[in-house]
Amino acid sequence: MTDQNAWLKSGAEAALEPDLPILDPHHHLWDHPATRYLLEDILADTGEGHNIRATVFVECGSMYRAAGPTPMRPVGETEFVNGVAAMSASGAYGDTRVAAGIVGYADLTLGAAVSAVLTAHQQRAPDRFRGIRHSAAWDSTDAIRNGHTNLRPGMLMDRIFREGFAMLAEHNMSFDAWLYHPQLPELIDLARSFPETTIILDHVGGVLGVGPYAGRSDEIFASWAKSITELARCENVVVKLGGLGMKMAGRAWHKHPQPPSSEELAEAWKPYLMHCIDAFGPSRGMFESNFPVDKASCGYGVLWNAFKRIAVDFSDDEKSALFHDNAARVYQL
Repeated sequence: MTDQNAWLKSGAEAALEPDLPILDPHHHLWDHPATRYLLEDILADTGEGHNIRATVFVECGSMYRAAGPTPMRPVGETEFVNGVAAMSASGAYGDTRVAAGIVGYADLTLGAAVSAVLTAHQQRAPDRFRGIRHSAAWDSTDAIRNGHTNLRPGMLMDRIFREGFAMLAEHNMSFDAWLYHPQLPELIDLARSFPETTIILDHVGGVLGVGPYAGRSDEIFASWAKSITELARCENVVVKLGGLGMKMAGRAWHKHPQPPSSEELAEAWKPYLMHCIDAFGPSRGMFESNFPVDKASCGYGVLWNAFKRIAVDFSDDEKSALFHDNAARVYQL
């Protein structure tokens, strides 16, 4: 991590539009044997010159309970993050409110029985818990890392999964959808079947660029763009604009001697992000960091500079929506 931090610092930039309020709607917290990303780590990143007012934590399989019924063990993650959020909310660590919203995991393949797990999450973080992410990210090739949650091919179409999904509306919860771009048609069907549930598409739909998807960017973009346009017709869906710094996107920036500049990132990402904004409109998109996963490719400050370069011609109202207000509305913050 020390070598990576030195690599990232070599490409540090001054923040563009430093006063623009930002609500980062997607990051993780964890403490793994090989890597950790806790309160002090995210605050070091959010302290790189941008006006990060608050953040939303999204589940990552961290700090599950070690004992008790298996379906309830993910509630431990909510307990852990709510504690971090309480530390941040004390004001002792600065003005940024880390994990002002929490998105947890519950196994929706439990069907209607998942309601008890949803209630437990809400009880552990009544002021912050907002929704569920049950990853559907699956691909048949070993070159692609599949999601860490209980999943299988075609899960979004499964009857029992949808019985569990139906419980989200009863608990006033949203659903963060994490999948890969070939699975977007399944999400379109899900969104049409549950128009009363807010669905947040993570990472512009998981565009793959490694393994069998390498070297096919034009073909993949065309297929992905068609699905995004169709998905955007579902008014209950919003899109997170980011996640393209993940290694699976195939850019391999992490292998370069120097990290990419915000100009390089903006050039590479603009076709994807602008297609999403054109399809969904400025009122249904939100820029996201996806840190520390996207930290493999760039620094936090550089990432937000790239987003600001992409949005340079937008109106003040459109910028406010995309960088802050849409996330505050969708996650009820």
